[in-house]
Amino acid sequence: MTTPHDCGSITDRRPTLSKHEAIDFLLSRVQPIADAETIPTETGLWRVLAAPVRSDIDVPGWDNSAMDGYAIRHADLAEGSGRLRIAQRIPAGTTGTPLEPGTAARIFTGAPVPEGADTVVIQEICKREGETIFIPLDAKAGANIRRAGEDIRAGAEVIAAGTRLAPQHLGLAASIGVAELRVHRRLRVAILASGDELTMPGEPLGPGQIYNSNRYTLKGLLQGLGCEILDLGIVADTLEATTAALADAAREADLIVASGGVSVGEEDHLKPAVEHLGSLDLWNIPIRPGKPVAFGRVGETPFFGGPGNPVSLFVTFCLFARPLILRMQGITGDLTPRTVRLRAGFDWPKPDKRTELHRARLETGEDGELELAVYPSRSSAVLSSVAWADGLIEIAPGQLIQAGDRVDFIPFANLFQ
Repeated sequence: MTTPHDCGSITDRRPTLSKHEAIDFLLSRVQPIADAETIPTETGLWRVLAAPVRSDIDVPGWDNSAMDGYAIRHADLAEGSGRLRIAQRIPAGTTGTPLEPGTAARIFTGAPVPEGADTVVIQEICKREGETIFIPLDAKAGANIRRAGEDIRAGAEVIAAGTRLAPQHLGLAASIGVAELRVHRRLRVAILASGDELTMPGEPLGPGQIYNSNRYTLKGLLQGLGCEILDLGIVADTLEATTAALADAAREADLIVASGGVSVGEEDHLKPAVEHLGSLDLWNIPIRPGKPVAFGRVGETPFFGGPGNPVSLFVTFCLFARPLILRMQGITGDLTPRTVRLRAGFDWPKPDKRTELHRARLETGEDGELELAVYPSRSSAVLSSVAWADGLIEIAPGQLIQAGDRVDFIPFANLFQ
């Protein structure tokens, strides 16, 4: 894992792609995995639907009361007294009898509205005396009834294929009686780190060695996206070892993700190894932090290579590898990370010529409004800045910011699932 090439002169020979061009390129080069499986609905959290969910029933299945109150025939109020005899009681889960003229049914939320009733009057505005109820004459006709099928009609598509299933989707599927879901199988992602300078936590550090933090960052990000992970560990800095590791990964994985070694230094062997086994594109994307970024294929298996620098790897994974993975999982629609506009609680007087993705966190301003504070160092070598932050501020090339300006913020919550 070598990092000095993050800013070397060789970048001038690389094709330059904007952030959006790079994302579009990646998404155009992959397809969703074809394999699918059927799983119990209760185990479907964050899985991706391979087939739409359709309803066999109307929801609600019958006209039912939206409130606790009294079901009446609105025409019975025309006599002017509003005095009705309470003829029946209908709790939820039971069915009443047809409502006779001049009577009311005591009804509870969710209970079927009896035949003949066309209005439910909430209990708070009624007056009861024994088995008699007095209904206000200005009660609105048709009020407080949820009509059969007003939520979902039988035959309707309820959840589209390509949806990543959140808790509310599971509840929705259950509400129409769906016990099993057809989903894409989990994406298998092989990860490897390149560098003789790396060692694992728990082992003593030798001269010139550093701990392999990228392994833990990548595994956490991939677990958050619901991937199966094939961990190839630390690959020795030789062309032979790198080529063998990549060949093994291509046989088992749907995608290979590597950190470090995709530049062109003498000890950067990923580039020639990938090119030997397939093809590789290496780009200069004018963002800070975040280069080099590579995409290619090892045989037929897609390959994503990010920087060895821990913060640069984190940023490039979130910006580029995440949309790539989501598309391969079968997720449809716009996969560009979503931003929100929030108030800056800082000045940015010295902008860069590149787009900057700077670490920021949410704080409460003196007026009680949310605002953003930025990490004091721009260094991309400070991994603690990512742990400190709640997200990334996207700052356009040359953009000056004064405290109080609105800026684009990408919350980590929008990147980890």
